[in-house]
Amino acid sequence: MRVMNFAHRGKRKYPNKKNRRILLYIVILLFIVSCSILIVIKVSNNKQQPAKTLEFAEKMNSVPLGKPRNEPNGIVSPLTNEAGVEDAAFIEKYLNQQMQGQRPEGIDGKKVAYLSFDDGPSVTVTPKILDILKEENVKATFFVVGKAVEENENTKKIIKRIVKEGHAIGNHSYSHDYGYLYPNRSVNSDVFMNDIEKVNQTLKQILGQDFSTRVIRFPGGHMTWQKRDPIGMNRLDNALREKDYHQIDWNVLPKDAEGAPKKAAELIYEFKKSIASREKAVILMHDTYGKEETAKALPEIIKYLKEQGYEFKTIR
Repeated sequence: MRVMNFAHRGKRKYPNKKNRRILLYIVILLFIVSCSILIVIKVSNNKQQPAKTLEFAEKMNSVPLGKPRNEPNGIVSPLTNEAGVEDAAFIEKYLNQQMQGQRPEGIDGKKVAYLSFDDGPSVTVTPKILDILKEENVKATFFVVGKAVEENENTKKIIKRIVKEGHAIGNHSYSHDYGYLYPNRSVNSDVFMNDIEKVNQTLKQILGQDFSTRVIRFPGGHMTWQKRDPIGMNRLDNALREKDYHQIDWNVLPKDAEGAPKKAAELIYEFKKSIASREKAVILMHDTYGKEETAKALPEIIKYLKEQGYEFKTIR
């Protein structure tokens, strides 16, 4: 009985050892397979990472310098760069004090030129001006008219180009209609504000809902209407301040919209006479239709400013 019992136990013991060996082989095999999978995944990730890094670098290199940000509709707009941008409130106050015969608070011995273009965009002149500014590596402020912006798809593309190339946009009213904005040669604040807001909505449709501008230029100039209708203008000034708008006139001009049409050489002469020894020069020019001579004069104007030691800034 004991022998039989021993034999019986021996037969049960050997299969258990065999099963354990099989189980061990299976565990080892699973471990090897798992490690192989992990190695494959890691190698694959390492191969993909440089491509992602390159793609990111290419995107960064394709964006203009100055800490850019992506705007709606795929437009890239540089963030405010203090080295090349002036606060509109500063320019407003500086010009107002200068026009009143006071010594502007911003006088500091540094020459700064603010190139500005009114009444555009136009498909004939504005692109030429943008080409020159790009070649000269100079930024400007474009005071646009709403109805000109909406003229066609080309003018809308020009607005996008202005922003993409780092220039500033100012609001020059939607209609630019003196009879509508200044009925009976007086200032209608409600009409004017509605016209200004209409431009903002137009620009938002093209540049994205995040776009805004604080910079206003009155058709005819703030100083002109301040003299003609001081009460109406004061009322309008209060309405502008409530919305953080700042009106910007000028103190230098080549007279490309005054008197008879002038050739480029005449515009350059008028510009040099006008700028004289001004420290902060807000220069009024135009980029609407018929201002091809302004575009022709622009390279010489920029050259003169550089030779005289002026820094260029936009107004925002």
